Amino acid sequence: MGSLRTSPPPPRAVELKSWPLTNAAELRGLRASLHEALTGHALAEGEELDDIPERIVLVATELATNALLHGLPPTTVRLLRDDDVFILDVADHDLATVPEPADTRQLGSGGRGLQLARAFSLDVGWYATQESKHIWASFPRQGHHSAR
Repeated sequence: MGSLRTSPPPPRAVELKSWPLTNAAELRGLRASLHEALTGHALAEGEELDDIPERIVLVATELATNALLHGLPPTTVRLLRDDDVFILDVADHDLATVPEPADTRQLGSGGRGLQLARAFSLDVGWYATQESKHIWASFPRQGHHSAR
């Protein structure tokens, strides 16, 4: 699988919504709010997500969990839109580490979220600003996407 490419998401991408997170207990609220931002309605008890929102919510949960466990607070999850894609951008403030997929790490040291992001999205990358490290994944806005 190898390392992630270093690249910001498209500069034209527009932020639709942002979620600041400080602990894992907030992940449930993130999933519900992200679903509503993607579909326009709240997820009913027992309701299953459509393919694309389901993939985005799963990847958001995994990347946010990684940021909360391995990064420095605060963690911020942003949903962006650009032309025909949604972009999920997850940031933390640990500039000392580089995101590594699990296949480049010792067994048991994490990184499975990046594997899921690669499997369920169109593209994955990362970049750093002066204050934060970001991992992003893009998803088609319409239709179904088969896993790679």
